[in-house]
Amino acid sequence: MRSKIFLFLASITMTGCAITDVNTYQAERPRLKLEEYFNGKLDAWGMFQKRDGTVVKRFKVIIDARWEGDHGVLDEHFVYSDGSTQQRVWQITNTGDGTYNGKADDVVGIAQGRVAGNSLHWTYTLRLPIDDDVYDVQFDDWMYLQEDGVMLNRSVMKKFGFRLGEVTLFFKRRP
Repeated sequence: MRSKIFLFLASITMTGCAITDVNTYQAERPRLKLEEYFNGKLDAWGMFQKRDGTVVKRFKVIIDARWEGDHGVLDEHFVYSDGSTQQRVWQITNTGDGTYNGKADDVVGIAQGRVAGNSLHWTYTLRLPIDDDVYDVQFDDWMYLQEDGVMLNRSVMKKFGFRLGEVTLFFKRRP
């Protein structure tokens, strides 16, 4: 009986560690070029859901993005459903061969990303204020470019390897 329980727990653990490689999407179109997509004004709408699917917070983001050579700045202004606001300014660098690094004041260390086809896989640790505390939460972020300037974004949030919830975003480039 113990061996069956061990095998069951081991299989759950290994399944939870399965990682999709961004190169899976290499042939997908339209091709995502961060320097082109995140250049100019964009709007985004999103929500945070707990593990059980309950929507905890909704938000809108206005993004002013610009690139000079291999360096980009994404100035994000969040307005949450409870009326609170937040700003995050990303400093992003194209490090070559489809890879990117990013920094922001509330990001711990360096965010790392890779683009292939229509997709970006972006991982980072965000310092997240909740009530009177601040938590370092890992984000596993996937963005998928669609037609007509639309991008879908799904982020899984984890702490100590445990899934806390998801952030879902919809981006639209302004004409």
